Amino acid sequence: MKIQKENENNKLQNPGKNVRMKKIEKKLIENLKNFKKIRYKLQEKGFEKWRKNMGFYDLSVTNVNGEEVKMSDYKGKVVMVVNTATGCGFTPHYEPMEAMYEKYHDAGFEIIDVPCNQFAGQTPGTDEEIHEFCTLKYNTQFPQMKKSDVNGENAIELFKFLKEQKGFEGFGKGPKALAMGVMLKKIDKDYKNNSEIKWNFTKFVINRKGEVVARFEPTADMNKVEKFVEQLISEK
Repeated sequence: MKIQKENENNKLQNPGKNVRMKKIEKKLIENLKNFKKIRYKLQEKGFEKWRKNMGFYDLSVTNVNGEEVKMSDYKGKVVMVVNTATGCGFTPHYEPMEAMYEKYHDAGFEIIDVPCNQFAGQTPGTDEEIHEFCTLKYNTQFPQMKKSDVNGENAIELFKFLKEQKGFEGFGKGPKALAMGVMLKKIDKDYKNNSEIKWNFTKFVINRKGEVVARFEPTADMNKVEKFVEQLISEK
């Protein structure tokens, strides 16, 4: 109590000093905030510069077991990266995808499965539940990654890169393409003019040199996708 009274007396005796201390404290806090902003901007610029210079083989993702998977491990292979879902009308694409994997894997073909819950919440399960669903229902053997965002601020770098390399070119023709177009207009009126992923099972194909050479929307015929991949595999 005695110390507290002494402190209160000091404050009363030195009001000017207290004001100066508060100003100094305020200035230090402002300087710290400015420093953090500057540091963040420098880091952001450095990161953007790195992103512009990076390639497919500089990227990595995390698999369903929490392990890092480096794209550089797939050098010299034809790779197809797909954002997937377990409760989508396109989920049966897992069947022809697995057939392609079994047919061409030994020839240097790989599929990277990235589950995503950003489209109508059609992948609600945990990583373990998603993996169990795919392996039991479709007997998938290709690598599956942890559930990730492919659009927005939290999109993984792999998909940011893929979208920069290959933009949206339309859903093609046919009833499914028409239906997708009608649905997307309700979600994003400007969907035709940006490179964002439109729906589940968008497929990016990377050649043996690490170049992103094709983007197939979910409405693309899987036979067409397979023929394209087969052609790339033959180009050794």
